[in-house]
Amino acid sequence: MTETDWEAHRAAVFGAAYRILGSVAEAEDVTQEVWLRATAADLSEVRDLRAWLVTVAARTSYNVLKSARVRRESYVGPWLPEPLLTGPDAAAQVLLDESVSTALLVVVEALTPAERVALVLHDVFEFPFDRIAEVLGGTPAASRKLASRARARVAAVEERPRASGAETERVLRAFKAAADGGDLAGLVALLDPGAVYVADGGGKVTASRRPVWGAGTIALLLVRQIEHRRPDAFRVIEVNGYPALATYDGGRLVWLDTVEIADGRITVFRRLVNPEKLAHLGHI
Repeated sequence: MTETDWEAHRAAVFGAAYRILGSVAEAEDVTQEVWLRATAADLSEVRDLRAWLVTVAARTSYNVLKSARVRRESYVGPWLPEPLLTGPDAAAQVLLDESVSTALLVVVEALTPAERVALVLHDVFEFPFDRIAEVLGGTPAASRKLASRARARVAAVEERPRASGAETERVLRAFKAAADGGDLAGLVALLDPGAVYVADGGGKVTASRRPVWGAGTIALLLVRQIEHRRPDAFRVIEVNGYPALATYDGGRLVWLDTVEIADGRITVFRRLVNPEKLAHLGHI
């Protein structure tokens, strides 16, 4: 396999691994392993190189996911996916669609490893169930059931209305201005009355270990966090295909906010503060 061939399919390999694992670091490790295996293999009789590479990526990711299951089940507090930098700031091409959105990856994390592999390979990469069965070590019929169960779980997320990127950025900037100014009424106006706040600190830093509900409660919490931390800079960046608010203190990224919006108001507010998941996004 030439480097040109690899570069033509690298995004698909990484994309499969990231969708299954929800971790940039783990997906990069899988991608490197696939590259090493491909360079050592005789691929002269492989008719569909992309399918071969994605199959290896899926099988490797499946093994990683099974071995990491106990660690993930003992994760401290809510789990959010490791953000994938997209848009003009991205260093490498990625396969971008709704299946890498933060909202969908949160739901996918609750699926079994086998369900995740079946869903990604069938619905994103259009693999037939007999090939998926080879990856999972089961039957085509079993793979079909796994994908069907997974699809039913993610259907509610896929059906939720999505605000445009422009509207999302507008709301994020308005939110930032209100939070910095301690404007509780302004924050409440930007939040849906039934909004939920979810924070991921991973036990590494202080963060709410349970979801927080209600516009007034969330607004008060966010203002208190600003008063306690007093960060000095922010940027709107694109992660997982949508604008996100990156907040810095002394040049170090301290939290990343992503939102879901309906009718101009935030319905879901996610704050990632786990430094291990933020490290790859860099500093300013």
